[in-house]
Amino acid sequence: MEPVNVAIIYYSATGTVHALAQAAAEGAEKAGADVRLRKVAEPAPQEVIDSRPEWAQHVRDSAGVPVAGADDLEWADAVLFGTPTRFGNPASPLRVFMESVGSLWFQGRLADKVYSAFTASNTAHGGQESTILALANTFYHWGGIIVPPGYTDPIQFQTGNPYGTSHVAGEGPPSEVALQAARYQARRVVDTAAAFKAGRAA
Repeated sequence: MEPVNVAIIYYSATGTVHALAQAAAEGAEKAGADVRLRKVAEPAPQEVIDSRPEWAQHVRDSAGVPVAGADDLEWADAVLFGTPTRFGNPASPLRVFMESVGSLWFQGRLADKVYSAFTASNTAHGGQESTILALANTFYHWGGIIVPPGYTDPIQFQTGNPYGTSHVAGEGPPSEVALQAARYQARRVVDTAAAFKAGRAA
């Protein structure tokens, strides 16, 4: 059977969610998927970005990551979305991207794909679960198949979030536990999408 196409689409200001996205890409590739790692466009003015050195540095460091487009969603069998939490919701740049693909939704081209999400907040209990649930609201409208990590692997009992990989950015860069969780979540997404793809082909 042909491999599963996985798009990992994320927004990251200072690099935390970027690190989780890279780990998810590693997990998906190890599971045999064809992967597109894509960031959403940065809408902030340069003077605002430059006001925070870590933000400006990450923009420079991630300059080589392609910007997500509607074609990446259409190509994918499965999509993992990553975002920092903003007051318990996805960051607006990611929402802008998701709301820009209404024509694909209207044509039914976003339905029957596997979707999953991961996030980071600056503090513990900073809206991680509500951010992932907010993304799921969109997946419902798209007719997607939502695949959370659940408590289906020992790593999940270390991270403690069955909704999706999460990290507390205020504690520093993602730990190896968080990165392992992101890799596992992506593998679970690939395995589920592969089973669904094989079933439809049959």
